Amino acid sequence: MEHSEQRDVIAVLTADHREFEQLFSDLETTKDPERRHLIAEHVIADLVRHSVAEEQYLYPAVRGHVAGGDEIADHETEEHAEAERTMKQIEQTETGSQEFDQLVSQLIAEIRHHLDEEETKLFPKLAAACSVAELRELGAKVEWAKKLAPTRPHPSAPDHPPLNKILGPGIGLVDRVRDTLTGRNS
Repeated sequence: MEHSEQRDVIAVLTADHREFEQLFSDLETTKDPERRHLIAEHVIADLVRHSVAEEQYLYPAVRGHVAGGDEIADHETEEHAEAERTMKQIEQTETGSQEFDQLVSQLIAEIRHHLDEEETKLFPKLAAACSVAELRELGAKVEWAKKLAPTRPHPSAPDHPPLNKILGPGIGLVDRVRDTLTGRNS
């Protein structure tokens, strides 16, 4: 069996960003409340996994390799925290309500802003500061972390190493069991 070459972290995360854009487009055009609810659940699960992986591996790499990395990583982590609070509100709001629609629109705007910042500012700085091998190694770590990450927002969970790396997989396991028991596909 031929082994495919590992994608670098920028390729992995940018692919996620394109998937989010497609899901956002679906959310913006779908009128059926039940379908919107299912898409919103899918978006939330994917965003949480993506964010956890970034917090475990991308942002520590930014702190360690990029000039001004601490400020950049702190800013990105705060944007994650804002989005997690919005996601938690969405989960607690009745689908089809005006509040649900407003929160979904707010989340989409928050995430689009975040993705744009990462792609136009953070990724070029990281690419300039790291070797191809380092970027590929980070890509592998991010893909691994996404498989173990939680699928539901946990605004009070730690978002900095080492606690996020220690607690994240356990929280993820609990979320996946909960998803199975409730029939939520993530």
